[in-house]
Amino acid sequence: MLCYLLLLASFAWAQEIPSQPATATSPQEQSQQQNQAKTPDAENQAAAKTPNTTTETKISPKEAEDLFREVRQILQFASDDSGLPIKHQVKPRLTGRDEVVAYLEKSMAEDKDAKRLRRSELVLKKFGLLPRDFDLSKFLVALLREQIAGYYDPKKKTVNLLDWVDVAAQRPVLAHELTHALQDQSFNLDKWMRKGDVDLDTKKNPNARDVQNDETPEARQAVAEGQAMVVLVDNMLLPAGQSLLSSPEVAKALEDGMLAGTPDSIQFQSAPIYLREALTFPYRYGLEFEAELLKQGGRQKAFAGALKNPPYTTRQIMEPKTYMSGERIAPLALPDFKDIFKDYDRFDIGAIGEFDVAVLIDQYAGTEASHRLYPHWRGGYYYAARPKSDPNAALGLLYVSRWSDADKAVEFASIYAEYLPKRYLHVQPAVSDAAKPAVDHEESKHLTGTHTWLTDSGPVVIQVKGDTVLITESLDQETTEAVEQGVFRAPVAK
Repeated sequence: MLCYLLLLASFAWAQEIPSQPATATSPQEQSQQQNQAKTPDAENQAAAKTPNTTTETKISPKEAEDLFREVRQILQFASDDSGLPIKHQVKPRLTGRDEVVAYLEKSMAEDKDAKRLRRSELVLKKFGLLPRDFDLSKFLVALLREQIAGYYDPKKKTVNLLDWVDVAAQRPVLAHELTHALQDQSFNLDKWMRKGDVDLDTKKNPNARDVQNDETPEARQAVAEGQAMVVLVDNMLLPAGQSLLSSPEVAKALEDGMLAGTPDSIQFQSAPIYLREALTFPYRYGLEFEAELLKQGGRQKAFAGALKNPPYTTRQIMEPKTYMSGERIAPLALPDFKDIFKDYDRFDIGAIGEFDVAVLIDQYAGTEASHRLYPHWRGGYYYAARPKSDPNAALGLLYVSRWSDADKAVEFASIYAEYLPKRYLHVQPAVSDAAKPAVDHEESKHLTGTHTWLTDSGPVVIQVKGDTVLITESLDQETTEAVEQGVFRAPVAK
């Protein structure tokens, strides 16, 4: 749904400070270390607490020099483990937290990026995935200040380590980040990562394939981070003579701990479900994806192979079998937005992939419902717009999703309808009935046909037709009717 948010946020979360040397570099990987204490090699690891940001101690020049000397050795391990060649040595650099935070602040302050982030924020709020008063930009800066630990800069070709983190805790960070350096040397990481990162707002008339490709950056991010996680785990298990393949329970421990955070990760713990899931997606699902490729196809398929032929949807990441089988889901056909929304100004457009619906269902109905339903996703997109006559009006929304069959479409529509009272202050059926609840629980279990509710932000219409669910929110009746005709009569996409 919001690839730019994931790319921006991953910069912060890819650099998590491990609370023990044997942990991963993603944000939740601090809590994972508690689970990892049960692994064979964990008892031999020196404890290293995450420093308090208000009472930080700096590592000495001598400690930094000793750590820098290890870069060559760890780079060689990463190369041997991944099969990615070393084309040149990587220059290490010691930097401070404020310098890195300034980098992100500068990026978000740029006009184009600021506008894109703002669009992402408002669309998430429209779906009820962020509170109405949530400040996304402020949150990301605070999160970065709390979590940053080190990073590889593909533009300057340097691995950046932070001067307040214990030396022992930086070794797993190096294993992770030097894997990114190797990816960069063979595939130009910055260019590779940004290949699918096209802001659809720059396209006057985006087509069905453009919208489907909106997920490409998220999928590539998961490959890059998943590979780095594999090398990190293998490096962590090296003293015990083990690896990810021989000890898959280590990966499971990492994944189980990622969403929990740690007591001192205040920003992460207070984040809405969508952000916690989005920020950990490249690490959790990326690690699972790479582990499955390693198991089924070996090192070549998992590393160079995945970089040469990367997945392009979150479905392929979350369900590696769909990537390995070469599954291709036809993009959903798009209606004529320009004609239908002639009285509106386009605000945003994008894909709603399998990851997005998984989190949406999780928030609306819980993890059990999410795990049962999201594998049946078969496509989706949104289109947000505002009336030309009133730029301050509620954001209008069109959301279309396709499912494996009609029953799953009904189930998703029912879940969506059930959550309406939690998203809007006032929700009532369009047909007045004082004795009838806003959303009848029994009726919503089998939501077929067309249903309309009146809310404090305008009407919400949910229509189920076969395997497709059409939802409109805060649109006038004429536009809603035009949407219904356009969506169900749109030509088949190719």
